[in-house]
Amino acid sequence: MTPVQERKRQLETRRRTLRARLERIEGELDTQDSRDWEDRAIEREDDEVLEGIGLAAQRELRMVEAALERVATGEYGLCVRCGEAIAEERLDLLPHTPFCQRCAP
Repeated sequence: MTPVQERKRQLETRRRTLRARLERIEGELDTQDSRDWEDRAIEREDDEVLEGIGLAAQRELRMVEAALERVATGEYGLCVRCGEAIAEERLDLLPHTPFCQRCAP
């Protein structure tokens, strides 16, 4: 069984990684400004990909921060829907999950 403090460290590390990723994406989106129309079209496609990655990172970051809040309130590892304990194996794979396997959407 992984102690809650170890899970907290994992979540904090993931939060730092996601924040750094979002900063890099924002920087990349801000720096592109080609004068050539063809290059601009390619940049626009790249921007769409970066925005998709950024949105996914934002969603995961919100989930990680919610999990850290559950750690702080002593509710980490309990399903937010049914209140049952979340299986250790599930937390190993998804340390930020708020649901047990039965309640997962």
